[in-house]
Amino acid sequence: MRGLANRQGFGPSFQLIHSLSGVLPLDSLRSAVLPLFESIPVNRIPVSDLTDGQSIEQPFRAADKQLRVNRQGGKYILMRLSDRTGVIAAMQWNADEKMFDSFDRGDYVFCRGRTQIHNGTLQLIVTDVERMDVSEVDVAQFERFDADASERLLQRLTELLGGLQNAPLRRLGEIYLADQNFVTRFQKAAAAVSNHHAYPGGLLRHTVDMMELCALIAPRYPQIDAELLMFGAFLHDLGKIEELASDGEIAYTDRGQLVGHIVIGVQMLGDKIAEYDAGGEAFPAELRLHLEHLIVSHHGQIEYGSPKLPVMLESVTLHHIDNLDAKLSTYTTVIDTDISGDSHWTNYNPSIGRKLWKKRS
Repeated sequence: MRGLANRQGFGPSFQLIHSLSGVLPLDSLRSAVLPLFESIPVNRIPVSDLTDGQSIEQPFRAADKQLRVNRQGGKYILMRLSDRTGVIAAMQWNADEKMFDSFDRGDYVFCRGRTQIHNGTLQLIVTDVERMDVSEVDVAQFERFDADASERLLQRLTELLGGLQNAPLRRLGEIYLADQNFVTRFQKAAAAVSNHHAYPGGLLRHTVDMMELCALIAPRYPQIDAELLMFGAFLHDLGKIEELASDGEIAYTDRGQLVGHIVIGVQMLGDKIAEYDAGGEAFPAELRLHLEHLIVSHHGQIEYGSPKLPVMLESVTLHHIDNLDAKLSTYTTVIDTDISGDSHWTNYNPSIGRKLWKKRS
């Protein structure tokens, strides 16, 4: 009975059981009591508040799972468990295919286990995992999408695009924003599976922050076309709307793995320019080439996924602004989620290859 995991506040329930125990037959008592226990909510510890050495009995969302084999040939399940505050790595030893198949990615699961620190990172060693029905959980504890923040960001994006003096760019922006299906998906899309802006709504946050950085930086360099740079920031990651699935746990789609967001973004641009041309006036051919280049070169290096190196001042600038915003998002997350007892430094983080200074005066 999962409701027995935490007895805080159960006093009235146990008093009722005691009063019924001398009146009802055992079977009737069991029928009356079991639904009562199942409906009692467990006081969850948010992922962001988990610390070393805690015994855990509570729901999570299964963000990911993999069945692996250790050196001795034994099987174990590697998991990523999440709630609205963050994600924790988890492992269940001595597992088998039946355990692995008992729940799917995106399911709510009730886990029992204990937290521990391994290589400077907090993880959960799971002894038992059980799939839960959505009716058994408070979905708000696991939903990371902030609708109010998303609406504010969308309003800011509309202002930035609507304020462009370049008429073809302004009109193209209007065409994107007139597509309600695009806007709805954009508002809920993540910018990544992990690391930077890896949450529903993260792509819109990343995009607007980059556009505002472009607006700040470009005037310092008169050789740069500020509006072309800003529009490139708007376009650069839009393919992630198709590359990543954000309705549930964030994961790569088949199209995302086979094609990737850079190619998808260029295809999306072509579709919107076709709508522009259908209005009776052709979109400037050279401007289209420049926008395509901004999309395909924004990773900065071929080994990082860009089919072309940045060769325009605007594309060089876009790459570095993208990298700056992504890195600061990643590093801020490392600091905010650090569990080190050291008040000055985070634990060593293997994904960034260093500790970070976290003391704030």
